[in-house]
Amino acid sequence: MSYRKLEIWKLAKEVSIGIHRMTLELLPKFEMYEGGSQIRRSSKSIKSNIVEGYGRRRYKQDFIRFLTFAHASCDETIDHLETLRETGSLIDDSVFEHLHARLNLLGSKLNLFIQSVESQHLSVREATTDYSYAGDEMRDAGFGIQVTGCARYGNHTSRISHLKSRISNLASRIPKRKLLWI
Repeated sequence: MSYRKLEIWKLAKEVSIGIHRMTLELLPKFEMYEGGSQIRRSSKSIKSNIVEGYGRRRYKQDFIRFLTFAHASCDETIDHLETLRETGSLIDDSVFEHLHARLNLLGSKLNLFIQSVESQHLSVREATTDYSYAGDEMRDAGFGIQVTGCARYGNHTSRISHLKSRISNLASRIPKRKLLWI
């Protein structure tokens, strides 16, 4: 799956293009480089943070962090849009209402998406087996190898036992003098 299939990304793209066109076509020239530039950057930041978060989706906290940045950029864009209207720079009410409604919809969809990721998404670290339980360990003095097992993850203890026996077998076949460079 690609980030391009995410509904929030599609909506962010639509909003970003709408904001860009609005700033170039409807704002006074003096606002083009002040408020217009700022609202264009914040609207594009929404989409970019969704993409970057999606790229880091293997790590739940990174994914959530960038989605939160996207939500914050959405709020910032709403604030800039409201400021442009309040200062009289954006006088077209229909454009304001349309963009404001789309930004509010995007904000609520981002919020729901963040909640979904928080409750259902598994990162790489959470999805893999944890072998850090220090209850069943083996050390080989020649190698300094430590293999640990964890009984709480089902039948992985038999795999660990197999690995322990293979390491012991390999360690017994290597002459100690070859271990000096390790």
